[in-house]
Amino acid sequence: MRPVNLARRLLLVGAFASAVAAHAAPADADVFVRIGPPAPRYEPIPPVPAGPHRWIWTPGYWRWDGARYIWAPGRYVWREHGDWRPGYWDHRPGGWVWVEGRWR
Repeated sequence: MRPVNLARRLLLVGAFASAVAAHAAPADADVFVRIGPPAPRYEPIPPVPAGPHRWIWTPGYWRWDGARYIWAPGRYVWREHGDWRPGYWDHRPGGWVWVEGRWR
């Protein structure tokens, strides 16, 4: 392949990639799911891990994989500060939206 053709192809690929990236949804965009999540599963809370850290249990939840709900099991995380507010599915006019858990 001649250098001029290679440069032209690279330029076209770069322009195409830029156009696609410009029209992509932002990372923090809400994803609406028309079907509500199943009821939460019962999870027995295991013993707190040993160690110097202050641990907090974050409960499991249903996550949407684009086609169906999949259970994400609960787990222990290091306490950063304050209290943990678990994530939840919020019913809005366009469907169901996952609201991430956070520290408060």
